[in-house]
Amino acid sequence: MIGAFWRKLKGDRRGVSAVEFALIAPALIACYFGLAEMCGALMAERKTSHIASAIGDLVAQGTTMTPSGMTDIWTVANTLMAPMPTGSLKLRVTSIVADSKGATTIAWTQSQGTWTGTNATPNATVPSGIVAAGGSVILAEASYTYTSPVSDFIPVPMSFYERFYLAPRQSTSVTCPTC
Repeated sequence: MIGAFWRKLKGDRRGVSAVEFALIAPALIACYFGLAEMCGALMAERKTSHIASAIGDLVAQGTTMTPSGMTDIWTVANTLMAPMPTGSLKLRVTSIVADSKGATTIAWTQSQGTWTGTNATPNATVPSGIVAAGGSVILAEASYTYTSPVSDFIPVPMSFYERFYLAPRQSTSVTCPTC
């Protein structure tokens, strides 16, 4: 009787799929959450780049910038970052002008957030060919630190930094009398 029970059990395949699923499910779930976190980090990087481009473009469209106008631009940038938290988002817009010999200086700069490290102060040096002698360029910078909500998959924060140079559209330079 016991021998017949074991022979019957040996031939029974009804639970094989459940056992295989139980063995594979943890790996699949870990892959799913890992990919979801990587997608979040990539989205943060893309949003940082988009925000730097957008704030530079908004400033370059005008002829004069005011503190209230900059506040509006910071609001737009924070809105573009949604649904991600904006606590680590740092933004800076700098107007760089070139004299008749092509030497560049900073005319004005405005920022949101505290800049530290190598990017603490804006740099008036621009790549060659970006600004002509007697002209100007708007430098827009965005920095964002992405911290994973599930630190098991991305245990350290990832920092993203983007920089865009845009020429003023309606004049040779964008002024900011109160900056």
